[in-house]
Amino acid sequence: MKMNRLNIACAIGLALASTLNIANAKTMVFTNVSIVDIDGSAPKGKQTVVVEDDRITAIGQTAKIPSGSQVIDASGKYMLPGFAEMHGHIPQQTAGEQAIKDTLFMYVANGVTTVRGMLGGIGQLDLREKASSGEIVSPTLYLAGPSFSGGSINSVEQARVKVERQKKQGWDLLKIHPGLTLEQYQAMASKANELGLEFGGHVPAEVGLDNILKHKQRTVDHLDGYVAYLDGESTPISDEKLLKVAKRTKEAGVGMVPTMALWRSLLNASDLETLQSQPELKYMPKATVDGWTNYYKAPRTTDFLRSDEPTVRNENRMRLLKAMDSVGVEILFGTDSPQVFSVPGFSIHREIDAMQEAGMSNKAILKSATVAAGDYFDDKDKFGTIKVGYRADIILVDENPVTNMDTLQTPVGVMAQGRWYSKGDIDKELEAIAKRARP
Repeated sequence: MKMNRLNIACAIGLALASTLNIANAKTMVFTNVSIVDIDGSAPKGKQTVVVEDDRITAIGQTAKIPSGSQVIDASGKYMLPGFAEMHGHIPQQTAGEQAIKDTLFMYVANGVTTVRGMLGGIGQLDLREKASSGEIVSPTLYLAGPSFSGGSINSVEQARVKVERQKKQGWDLLKIHPGLTLEQYQAMASKANELGLEFGGHVPAEVGLDNILKHKQRTVDHLDGYVAYLDGESTPISDEKLLKVAKRTKEAGVGMVPTMALWRSLLNASDLETLQSQPELKYMPKATVDGWTNYYKAPRTTDFLRSDEPTVRNENRMRLLKAMDSVGVEILFGTDSPQVFSVPGFSIHREIDAMQEAGMSNKAILKSATVAAGDYFDDKDKFGTIKVGYRADIILVDENPVTNMDTLQTPVGVMAQGRWYSKGDIDKELEAIAKRARP
């Protein structure tokens, strides 16, 4: 049987941008790899994983290698599912084609193979189709429509009509922003439930957490609606109150997308000099980073960001996440990038650090970004686990991430929807992005 055996570092990616134009084989095979079992036991060693098109079709020590496959000897390497960014942002069409491509590539370069986009805009539905067809390098995209907020909704009837319109347009879910009245929120929730359309996002002040849980909002994104509910902006919250609200959240079946690292910055609970020293900022235009710096220095003027004691509020958020983890709330990994000092894809490593600091185990963090995200979207596709029949979204790394999460910062390669991008591919395109950002 004749095979094209490739070195692990060789470039076999799919048309990353104008700088690369290399086609994948229909079938790719990873041999001698250790598969990370995120839910259970130690990694399964010396496995062969066969990928055909965008699906994993065989796994095992004796799995048959189809003739004509491209084969990667992954001896000493570890395979885990690609990460899901469950609160990401995709640029609108007005940002320009190159900026959109660069953003999507930075996600993939860091092992983010699924993005739940949480603010719909012009051109995004077409972009979702291009990503799905392989026309562009991209994670799989699931998109919320333009948000429901005090600025976009002026009446109960308008809320209902907007739900119907977004359902017809084909958005995957609805995004909730601050400013909705209780009546508007109830009308939105009722119509969304009627049409089978999920909704998630903020906790509007007039709605309150009690109604969010009552109406079973699919996710609460950011912990700060909880902190406000518990009067924790400036004073510590008792363990008793934290556990009580965590248990109520689990009983309601509401998921939590914490976005820890970003909100630590938004609340001015992070050191500006440290934020400005992040190496990934080189991939963002100087004007963007300067804008982030000016935002950081400016007074906080909105109710959901204002805090007299940012350090206390941030500590309450950390303890709340730990409480939710301890009682089994559905935690879904999300970073809210690109935002203030939060660079697409690279932000996952900042989020991992923050979740570890809050007391979550490596396995729990990995689950929130893989298995839990796959469960969340199980009505749309199968992914989030290295399993036959599942979408071939894969990260290949040098060490077991369950024991060393830092290995995720330098992946050997990433496979998104069955398309393989080696470290060489990734480094080459990131270098091009950096040059475009800072010509």
